[in-house]
Amino acid sequence: MNREMMQKVRDGDGFIAALDQSGGSTPKALKAYGVGEDAYSNETEMYDRIHEMRTRIITSPAFDQRIIGAILFENTMDRDIDGRGTAEYLWSEKQIVPFLKVDKGLAAEENGVQIMKPMGDLDTLLQRAVSKGVFGTKMRSVVLRGNRDGIQAILDQQFEIGRQILAAGLVPILEPEVDIKATDKREAEAILREAIIAGLDKLPGDQVVMLKLTLPTEDGFYTSLVEHPRVLKVVALSGGYSRDEANEKLSRNPGVIASFSRALSEGLSAGQSDDEFNATLDEAIGSIYAASVA
Repeated sequence: MNREMMQKVRDGDGFIAALDQSGGSTPKALKAYGVGEDAYSNETEMYDRIHEMRTRIITSPAFDQRIIGAILFENTMDRDIDGRGTAEYLWSEKQIVPFLKVDKGLAAEENGVQIMKPMGDLDTLLQRAVSKGVFGTKMRSVVLRGNRDGIQAILDQQFEIGRQILAAGLVPILEPEVDIKATDKREAEAILREAIIAGLDKLPGDQVVMLKLTLPTEDGFYTSLVEHPRVLKVVALSGGYSRDEANEKLSRNPGVIASFSRALSEGLSAGQSDDEFNATLDEAIGSIYAASVA
């Protein structure tokens, strides 16, 4: 495990950029960027277009030390930027810590939650990630209702696979997202926090994980997780909030930093000149950074 990267995540000021839209969400991300489905005719060309978008973001001068980490999709990890693997480029050129999305999407709803689909040969993927210079991973489940059995099932799965990831020498980001539209969001968050603490308390003393959580209904609700000795960092997803709303909520949760995806790329367009693109991205990064260090 790279100690410099560990220190950057633990002590660095800034946030984590989520650049990990996968097969299902890529067309939507491209459309928001001004690239319609007529711009590609198959999956390979679709991934070419999204890699062009991500490369433009990553190589922008605005993508700088205000960002401490970036989450990549597997297809992005396997591609190059300026002749170097994407993860290697991020760290060697930008001193930005690379993470990899490892989940394969969500299973059907059961007990008010969606656990993760089976991940196939995860060990092989983890070995590849290590060889490419990746520091950590991310995997997402979704809580739709405050169902205790369902939430426990999510955490059991997250921590079980998290231990597998730790054994491979990587730091897992556990992401049990609570749907912002959940009618009992506050109750769901209370059940989730309790279950997370129970899972953290079972980890060996030399292991740490990260948590990616929905911005809570009650300000400061996850402070006990921020301060837990088994937690390297708590990051927040934008979860469907606009960037301004997500930033405003984030700024009221000290110790939690952003890990925004859609809110980061909001306003970016393939048709912008480099100056326009860089200025738009700089404004977005500046606002998310300010909310993360508030």
